Amino acid sequence: MLTTLDDKAVLSSRSEDKDALKALITDTLDAILDSIEDDSAFSGIDPYRLRDAVAGLGFLPEEGMEWQDTMESIRKTILPNMLRPWSPSYMPHLHSPALLESIASELIIAVFNNSMDSWDQSPVATEIEESMIHGLCSLFGYEADADGTFTSGGSQSNMSAAIAHRDRYIAERLGWDVKKEGLPPEARKLRMYTSEIAHFSFQKSAHVMGLGYDSVVLLPIDRNARINIRKAEEIISKDAEEGYLPFLIIATAGTTDFGSIDDISSLRNIADRYGAYLHVDAAYGSGAIMSSRYKDRLGDIHKADSITIDFHKMFLLPISCSAVLVKERKALDCFLIHADYLNREEDEEDGYINLVGKSMQTTRRFDALKVYISFRTRGRRGYERIIDTAIENAAYLYQRISSDDAFVAPVRPELSSVVFALRGGDELNKRIRRELLSRGTVIGQTVYQDHVMLKFTLLNPALTHEHLDTLIATIKETAASLA
Repeated sequence: MLTTLDDKAVLSSRSEDKDALKALITDTLDAILDSIEDDSAFSGIDPYRLRDAVAGLGFLPEEGMEWQDTMESIRKTILPNMLRPWSPSYMPHLHSPALLESIASELIIAVFNNSMDSWDQSPVATEIEESMIHGLCSLFGYEADADGTFTSGGSQSNMSAAIAHRDRYIAERLGWDVKKEGLPPEARKLRMYTSEIAHFSFQKSAHVMGLGYDSVVLLPIDRNARINIRKAEEIISKDAEEGYLPFLIIATAGTTDFGSIDDISSLRNIADRYGAYLHVDAAYGSGAIMSSRYKDRLGDIHKADSITIDFHKMFLLPISCSAVLVKERKALDCFLIHADYLNREEDEEDGYINLVGKSMQTTRRFDALKVYISFRTRGRRGYERIIDTAIENAAYLYQRISSDDAFVAPVRPELSSVVFALRGGDELNKRIRRELLSRGTVIGQTVYQDHVMLKFTLLNPALTHEHLDTLIATIKETAASLA
């Protein structure tokens, strides 16, 4: 075990620095693996005890500690209380386990610490990201003029798309340059439309964009938790007649709770009728593109003007890893600004690609490497098996629950989420989730039609039907013990 790092601050060509890094990584990996003693998802510790334990670790000592002392605090307090998303007892959120090879990619990313803003900070990383973006555009049915960028997550991807479409709409319809002049007087009339159960990032985006929450019109859903197309058209038509400016319609391909997929083709028709852009938030459902059996559930996703993809959901890559694709590359010009110290125009004329010109961020990690390594390692068929397992596990669970009189399951899953409740009332379902959490089993909770529901989000390809049967039995036993 490595004991001191006094003279070993950073990696270099010196053998002693290489040996120090190897020892650090070995110690850390040993500690991680030693902490995994069973298949529980969580220690079950309550927040007050955990808060006290963390407070006891301290903040900034006057003098640095020996590495083994730091490692001991990690072994004793931190690792035992980490959440384990690979556990068959973990399924509350769109929070996946990480593929083994993608964990290795994080080591490369951290060691080289390239920044994705300029070519001279990330030469091969820039070229890999560009290659992956263009491959993704093709995968999702876009043509040669498409483009995109990696982002910090679905929220930033959605915001990037909303900003791009707002600026283009205002330039085309109002003859106004938002980048230069800010928002025009008509900005209060701008409206974007999405499902009432869409991700909250669109309200956040509206706030940051200076439009406010009121600019986001939430559209009612049907019994399958998809946008009700007839009512959507009525609402948008009425707004247009009253002088509002529908600039963006947002379809969701995989809602957070239900995994429901909106009718993209119908929403495309509405968008065209009112001169709006169409964005698809496929942060959840984008992984279905890998499945020959289930990719049609995404509908005509290629008809969208932009698409959000999250790789840290169904693709099983480490947080964070997302991308936004645009059908027309000029849509991302809203983020372009040149700086003499970073992305000089003469360099770009000579073939040096500076990715900062199409991103909200400046400094970014080389997240595209995670996609490259996992795509290369698994191939489409390997990913297909992962995606099919998740979707078919959800179908199995839904069948089991919906045929059991002890449960109610209101929406048939399209992806890998199953929302259900045990008959017996809201308080019983709340207590069940809390009780399971204290035992190391973590499931989700949400609301449907004003009633508390439980939720399984089945992203883990190691889950079996036997695991699911056991969890159903555990929930029923827990309910009986709480009665």
